[in-house]
Parts: sequence; C-alpha cells; structure tokens
Amino acid sequence: MDNDSFYIQRNKNERVFILAGNPNVGKSTLFNFLTGLKQHTGNWTGKTVENAVGRFETPKGKCLLADVPGTYSLEARSAEEEAARDIICGGGADGVIVVCDAGCLERNLNLVLQIREITHNLIVCVNLMDEAARKGITVDLEKLEEMLGLPVYGITARTGKGVDKLIEGIDKLEGGKNSGKCAENRDEAQIRSILEEAEKIAAECVKYSDGEFYSRDIKADRVLTHRIWGVPIMLALLGVVFLITIYAANYPSQLLSAMFEGLGVKLRAAMEDCGSPLWLTGLLCDGIYRVLTWVIAVMLPPMAVFFPMFTLLEDLGYLPRVAFNLDRCFKKAGACGKQSLTMAMGFGCNAVGVTGCRIIDSPRERLIAVLTNSFVPCNGRFPALIALITMFFTGGSGLTAAVILTGVIIVGVLLTLLMSGLLSATLLKGVPSSFMLELPPYRVPQTGSIIVRSLLDRTVFVLGRAVAVAAPAGLVIWLLGNVEINGAPLLTLCSELLDPIGNFIGLDGVILLAFILGFPANEIVIPLMLMIYMLSGTLTDYSSLDSLREILVSNGWTPVTAICTIIFMLCHFPCSTTMLTIKKETGSLKWTALAFMLPLVTGTVLCFAVSHIAELFA
Repeated sequence: MDNDSFYIQRNKNERVFILAGNPNVGKSTLFNFLTGLKQHTGNWTGKTVENAVGRFETPKGKCLLADVPGTYSLEARSAEEEAARDIICGGGADGVIVVCDAGCLERNLNLVLQIREITHNLIVCVNLMDEAARKGITVDLEKLEEMLGLPVYGITARTGKGVDKLIEGIDKLEGGKNSGKCAENRDEAQIRSILEEAEKIAAECVKYSDGEFYSRDIKADRVLTHRIWGVPIMLALLGVVFLITIYAANYPSQLLSAMFEGLGVKLRAAMEDCGSPLWLTGLLCDGIYRVLTWVIAVMLPPMAVFFPMFTLLEDLGYLPRVAFNLDRCFKKAGACGKQSLTMAMGFGCNAVGVTGCRIIDSPRERLIAVLTNSFVPCNGRFPALIALITMFFTGGSGLTAAVILTGVIIVGVLLTLLMSGLLSATLLKGVPSSFMLELPPYRVPQTGSIIVRSLLDRTVFVLGRAVAVAAPAGLVIWLLGNVEINGAPLLTLCSELLDPIGNFIGLDGVILLAFILGFPANEIVIPLMLMIYMLSGTLTDYSSLDSLREILVSNGWTPVTAICTIIFMLCHFPCSTTMLTIKKETGSLKWTALAFMLPLVTGTVLCFAVSHIAELFA
C-alpha cells in the first residue's frame, strides 16, 4: 500500500505516523496529548473498525497521527487487530510509534519485535513511567535501546513528561516505506523465538525493588472480582450511574425544552408574518420541528451524563472487571464474556452497545451480542419506565421505585442471557471461545480525554443518527394526527385497528401505535400516547405524574396494563438508530430483521402470558 492508498487522507507535505500498542498502555492518552482537539473519528476504508486521526506539529513540520486499535500481535484474530495489522504493514506511513507499559514491558515487547521485522522507522515509547515507579519498577531505557537497536523514550503521557523528547525523536526518523510484509501464521518455533527474546530483553532492562508492587490492585480485585460479592458490587455501581444519569439529566432537559419552545414560538410567528398557510406552519412547527427538538432535548442530556461516566469507569480500569465477573454467565449461555461490556454500553444507548460488539473476536459470538443488545433498556427508556413504576406501584416512594427499576434491569440482563443461550443452541451453534482478559492497573481517569471521547465519539454519533430519522418521523406523525377521514384523525383510526391485537396481549391500540410511531426514538412513546388519547394533533407533554396517571386511568389503564407496558418497553423492536447500526455492523438484512423480531416476539409472548395469568387471578 503506497501513500496514495493509505487509509487516511493526508495533506500536502504532511508526514504520517502510526500510533500502535497493546490495549491499556495509555496509547489514547498520548494521542490526545499530542493532537489536542485537532482530531476526528471515522472508519478505516473498507472496514467497520473506527479510527482516530489527529494532527500535531514538530519543529520539522506538520504531522498526521493515526491511532490504530490496540493489538497484542500482528497475527490478527479480530476486525480491530486486522485493521491494525494492515495499517502497520501497509507501508504508507513515515514511521510507527509503539507505546508500551513500563509496568509490564515483557508482554508489550512481543509487538515491538514483530513490527521491527518489517520496518526500522520505529520508535519505542515506554509510557506510565510514574505508575511503574510507584510500584517499584525501574526500566533501564538506555539498555533497552541498545538491545532493541531502536530509539526508546520514557514518558508519562498523562502529564506530558518526556513527550518533548519523543517529538524530537519523531523528527529524527528517516521515513521511507516498510517492507510491506507481515508474517502471518507463524510456526511455533518463530513464536517461541520472539517470546524468548522479549523475555531476555525484559530480564536485562527491568528491575523490581520488591515483590509487593501490585498489592493495592490485588487487594481491590479481591473485593471487586470476588466470586460472591463481585456481582452485587457491580450492580450497585451501575445503579448509582443510572440514578445520577436520570437525576442529572432532568434539569438540562428542561432547559433545552424551554429553549426550543421559545424558538418554536419565534419560528411560528415568522412563518405567520410571511403569510405561510396554516397547514404548512403546523407541518413544520408542530410536526418536524417539535419531534426533532423533543428527541434532542430528551436524548442529549442523559447521553451527555451517562457516556462520560461510562468512560470514567473504562479509564479507571473497572470495565474489564465487569467482563471477568460475568464471564461464567455468558459462557454458560454459549456467548463471550466481553458481551457483558457491550451490554453495559447498551444501558446508555443500544446503538453504541451494538457498535461496541466489535471487541468480540468470534464472528458468531459477536453476532449473538448484536442481536441481543436491545434486551437491556437504554437511557431513552428509563424516563418512561420510572414514570410508569412511580404512578402505579410505589405510592410516591423513591426507594421503592429504585428497587423495582433495578428488578426490571435484572430481568433485561436475564433475558439477554436466555436469548444468547437460545441463539447459541439453534441458529448460531458453537462452542464459546476463550479470550485473553487483561486486568489493567487502576488509574486516575483523564477528565479531558473522557469528555472528548464520550461526547464526540459516542454522544454526537448517536444523536446524529437519531436526528436524521426524527425529522421525517415528525412529518408523518403530524399528518396522521391532523388528516381526518369522516371526522376522525388517522391516528385514531389506526389505533382502533390495532385495538384487538393490543387487548389480546394486555395493552391497547394506542399503546401499540405509540411504540410503532416511536420507532425513531423511545423518548417520544408516552408523549405519543397522550397525543392520541387527547386528540391534540401534536406531541403532548404532561405537567405532572398525577395528571398523566389520571389521563391513562380514564382511558382504561389498570396496574396490569402498566405491567404489560413496562414489559413491552423492555422488550420491543430496537429504535431506528439501533437498527441502522445493526445493518451497518452485520451488513445483512436477514440478521437486521432477526434483531427486530427477536425482542418483539419475546415481549409479545411475555405480555400475553402476564395479562392472561392476571385474568385468571382477577
């Protein structure tokens, strides 16, 4: 691969460098320190793997830096490792910077030695020197440089210490093409030779002052990954994240709603001043604009709170412990322990959870994770779930509501395991694969990096896809609410047609229609119900939970209806953003259709069972 076919579009006279390394070595921290906000994310050409690309300057000129996925070896076992291998071996860059962890250098040297075989335009960057020092680990950088025959720089990327020397080293690289040859399917003798060399170099260059340098992490892991207490602690921690997300997002959501409402008034006045027809004003202001801004106001604040908190746990080093705690459960279901991480990401947004399934190496297990991710409720469903639980089952007790909501979440997790086991035993038969799970040391999270990664890489990505679908959905909703046949709005007629199906499973036609029209975003399901019940012609908000309960009860709701709606809220087809993501990730209409039908059928069966069992005991 020459420079012109390199995965990244470079500017004229711009040098390109690749940032490589094992997972959890602080590679992204160095990338963010060098590039600041001059970065963007996308996909590698022809692949579903995301890239991070940024620019920085050295005394010698402008540089473009590509942060490739973390990999332990050039022998690819996943889409991420394949992308990393192809880019490193492609020969289109002026140099490769391999980041290593000073605290576990021997393991990291395996990748360094493999890359050295194809290029000497290579810098070894030993990161986390401060962390290693606290653990009594000393790395002889001069000896390491001598034994590798490569430039070596010790840094602490978190604070920027030593990065200036690294930049000087980057300017000293001569550039030029790689050999373009990556050894694949190495035989056992070659692998053993590299491992032995890495062991020999590490033995010469790394010294330990005592044997207790991991004592703090070991003590923490004895609690957080305990066979009995690990899972309850994990659930409690995730529960805290959910509660903070819900309560912290309320005020920003109200501010956004008020701001959009004020802008909507001005937009309507401007259109009226221009002599716009009533139908066009209604279509644009009450239809497209109202649905679009509703989705933004309700979706943006929870994501802006949840994703930074999720990334905080990631930077802290806790998420691999989650995978460790749940690995046994997912293995029993014929799936991969890493699915627990993608499931946790789904609590923020199922689309992000689906994208996160790329971390699973096995295509079979990755597909299982994609198809079952929507069984856990995203933050778009939490407001409706909390409202229904509070109105019908708690008597106003916040503690009771929290306990019931936790129970609903646990049901979602159990359904994820159950459906994963069902798929593994039928359509996606196979033996669960083993995977190497690295428990990184606990670290102080980087606030700036967290904000950039969570807001730009996740929040904006999801919101962009939701907005793209919300605008046309607003048009359809307004037309259905305002076009009449024989004096009845189309919404009413459609809900009446769905009534027999809804009643059969413990719901009604309005509830079913609200879920169907809420396909662009789960946040608008309850406002759609109110719009249909009250014949308002536009999305309708509720002033309080008491007023909402009064409206629902007057339209035939009972506690059983609320239970069935909660079940259907938990188990129904994914939203449009998630469906688009599933199609992109799988590249298959068949699997996308199955991802649509699997939760829908499950929710329908459960609602039918609950409603009819309730009738027997009534």
